[in-house]
Amino acid sequence: MRILVCVKRVPAPGAKINITDDAMSVDSAHLGFTTSPHEECALEEAVQIVERDGGEVTVLTLGPAEAEEQLRYAASVGAAKMVLIPTNGTAWDPQRTAAAINESIQAIEATDGPFELVLFGNESADAGGFQVGVRVAHKLGRPIVNAIKAIEPTNGSVTAKREIDGGFEVYEIPTPAVLGVKEGINLPRYPTMKGRLASKKAELTVSEVDAPVGGQGLVRLHRPTEALSKTQILGTDASAAVAVVDMLEEIGVA
Repeated sequence: MRILVCVKRVPAPGAKINITDDAMSVDSAHLGFTTSPHEECALEEAVQIVERDGGEVTVLTLGPAEAEEQLRYAASVGAAKMVLIPTNGTAWDPQRTAAAINESIQAIEATDGPFELVLFGNESADAGGFQVGVRVAHKLGRPIVNAIKAIEPTNGSVTAKREIDGGFEVYEIPTPAVLGVKEGINLPRYPTMKGRLASKKAELTVSEVDAPVGGQGLVRLHRPTEALSKTQILGTDASAAVAVVDMLEEIGVA
């Protein structure tokens, strides 16, 4: 099975986000970057499928030259091919991102044949727009289901499960298909030393596309003003209970 996994370079979760002096962009000078977590799980699922059933995993990203780091990481855990759609670092809106990815996928498939599965993360960790995977599937004319927590390929189709209250929704989808994978479908592996060394030698394909660049309008970023909280100590012994009751009555709770 040929599987394509689309990933995104995002700031590491939990990092403090600073903005530039002109308040027009994020200051990335001291930021660490990683693969968006949902997409990391999508990659792991793809690798597990080809390890079990045979096939090949290709990983693709749209981003600056530095996004090669995320592609190399994917190669270190089992991706066979890497594709970078280069940008100049400016933000792209979902429409143009999807158009560029669609153009790149069609170019690859024209040469190597169709991907039976194209996997996206359910949403990216930074923008959280839930749009790119759906837009790519629409442009490719392929079915898509999001929030997937289990994937089982069969001949000519794939069974995908989406978690709901009290159980799962089960979809049987003809391939080629597109799936949005949700974090928790698996536990992504760590790369081995052998995998890291192999990833340094893996060939990177740069996919130049004709899709309109950018499209994201700049806005002035604003950090909320820090407000000091006020703490009032009502007492330190049993007498505080009366003060608490008085306060609750005052604010209309008691």
